[in-house]
Amino acid sequence: MTLASDAEAALLSEHELHDRIARLAALDRPSASPGELAAAELIAGELRELRLRVSIERETVHGTHWWPTGLPVALATAGGLLAGRGGLAARLAGAALAAFAATAVADDLGGGSRWFRRHLLPKRETANVVAEIGDPEAERTVLITAHHDAAHSGLIFHPELGRALFRRFPRTLGRIETSPPLLWGAVAGPAATAVGSLLGWPGLRLLGTAVSAGYAAAMIDIGLRATVPGANDNLTGVAVLLSLVRALQQAGGPPPGLRVLLLSAGAEESHQEGMRAFAARHFDSLPPERTHVICLDTLGSPRLALIEGEGMLKLKDYPSEVRNLLQHCAEEAGVELYRGLRFRNATDGVVALRAGYPCASLGSVDEYKVPTEYHWPTDTPDRVNYARVADAARLCLQLVERLGEGVGRGSR
Repeated sequence: MTLASDAEAALLSEHELHDRIARLAALDRPSASPGELAAAELIAGELRELRLRVSIERETVHGTHWWPTGLPVALATAGGLLAGRGGLAARLAGAALAAFAATAVADDLGGGSRWFRRHLLPKRETANVVAEIGDPEAERTVLITAHHDAAHSGLIFHPELGRALFRRFPRTLGRIETSPPLLWGAVAGPAATAVGSLLGWPGLRLLGTAVSAGYAAAMIDIGLRATVPGANDNLTGVAVLLSLVRALQQAGGPPPGLRVLLLSAGAEESHQEGMRAFAARHFDSLPPERTHVICLDTLGSPRLALIEGEGMLKLKDYPSEVRNLLQHCAEEAGVELYRGLRFRNATDGVVALRAGYPCASLGSVDEYKVPTEYHWPTDTPDRVNYARVADAARLCLQLVERLGEGVGRGSR
């Protein structure tokens, strides 16, 4: 009998999934906050009740995404206005401010060293919940990750913005499988300001200044708004981790030779700071040739989706062999996966992707190819499609079984 068939009955029911999501959604959980820590403690408590090896790892992070983007684009706006006063000194000073801004934002969004947020912005603590089941010395490891913090809202996330365009141009947008590059302008605006200021091109300088000012206003709006409940994004992923653990415990653990690591990260909404901290602490002990990484993020929309690639500035596809493996597991588990989507944003999966791991990311979308209630106050437990969350848990269980079959055969 297979692991999946032995353990599937122990997966959480849709009602049980709802209970866990509702309990956590009641907490106000901005990145690196007391509410985020309270959620981490609740998650760790349930995992300990299941007799897993569990730790809460406190990490120092900045904790927002609007300051690392908003402050540089505000500097670029000021640089463009300064350069407009005329004179070589003013132009050079304005160009320098804008160039600094473009470099800082590109480094932060593109997965660089993040020197601006690390060295120039205030810090606080986030909490990662790390648990494992199986032999600690197992030949192979699968790391399955979700996140328990929640995002601030903002007008830019209004659910009707994209939907209205889709309804107006259904044929055109229906063929698009890659989300728009919403954050390119946060680099392009300051860059245009710098070039226009340096070369004395007022049209380019004014365009760049206007774009930079628009992004500064959007970041201010996000920073001033409340945190959303975050039921879909991403307590659905956390609920799948809890469901999977119960099934594996019922089966007596993962297949021999396979260890399952579970990570519920904090500070994902501040551009993967929790996952990056986990990587700095653990990736040296997780060799890519013996480790798979699966990211679960926003699983409660009507269509479960296998994300083909991600990246806020530069798209990078997930390894085809891992995407094919997940597709095969979905077919075995009777789970339908929507294919072809690429997101110009970033989940925690991009950290593993950039590090060279065999990895993949699971998400979900609605009929407009966007996650339901994304970063909006209506992201509440009652709006989650629990059948899709249950499907994701069955798929993860099937994946663990398939990865266990490869142990001892050098399979990737």
